[in-house]
Amino acid sequence: MASFGQRTRGYPRSRGRTGPRWGSPRSSGVESGGGLDRGTLGIIGTIFAVVGFFALGIVLGPAALVCGWLSMGRRWSPNHSIPALVAVVLGAIDTLLALFWLAGVSVM
Repeated sequence: MASFGQRTRGYPRSRGRTGPRWGSPRSSGVESGGGLDRGTLGIIGTIFAVVGFFALGIVLGPAALVCGWLSMGRRWSPNHSIPALVAVVLGAIDTLLALFWLAGVSVM
């Protein structure tokens, strides 16, 4: 535990000294939250959307929507990555098709 004064300056992991030159495991700003980065979420969302067309569309469609939306930074902007946009659009189509399919099955 650090005390007041000059004692914390020599310790390399003290506040303000965890930059890349000290070998910090969390040196980039992307990993500051501890979760997945936005590019990975966009790719996962795209995979969910494509797989959702073939199986479990009612589950994987909304999951693709959420992953794509979080990958875009929770705002609709065309400046974000392509996989995030693809995940949102295909996830919405997948969810609508699954809902239409469920409505058609319940009518019969």
